[in-house]
Amino acid sequence: MMAGVATTCEECEGKRFQAAVLDHHLGGRNISEVLAMSVTEAEEFFGAGPARTPAAYTILGRLADVGLGYLSLGQPLTTLSGGERQRLKLATHMGEKGGVYVLDEPTAGLHLADVEQLLGLLDRLVDAGKSVIVIEHHQAVMAHADWIIDLGPGAGHDGGRIVFEGVPADLVASRATLTGEHLAAYVGRR
Repeated sequence: MMAGVATTCEECEGKRFQAAVLDHHLGGRNISEVLAMSVTEAEEFFGAGPARTPAAYTILGRLADVGLGYLSLGQPLTTLSGGERQRLKLATHMGEKGGVYVLDEPTAGLHLADVEQLLGLLDRLVDAGKSVIVIEHHQAVMAHADWIIDLGPGAGHDGGRIVFEGVPADLVASRATLTGEHLAAYVGRR
């Protein structure tokens, strides 16, 4: 109905903290300046020097590993895309001892370079002994998979049956499904 209205606080000038809080510094920066940093900048900031904080550095490294190095620390969660929220959740779980990760369309909204970074992360998880199950339509991810289970033959009521199960090369070679046809065309373009 009506668009939200945002105004900047005249007292703090949009820094979100009272002056008494902003007087405190870590490594020469106040909390507002730290929250304005990107994950990449903050990883460097907390990795060495007077602001060195190993726990923060470790968490920021996980965020960078999942391709979220461009986000600012103070960015509201409501501004993240579905793919970004999913990768944020993945980063929070990477420190746990769990052995299975299930991702639903983790490439949503990603640039192709970020997809490559995500594939590298998935490889590292598998190399570390984790099982990674990805529900995905992105052809680069399918081509990179160890094993594909293709459901179909169509969508909605026309789907839900396993129409192929095996390695991507066999799916491409058979071209027996719609996914196989599209994946073969993708692999042929690379």
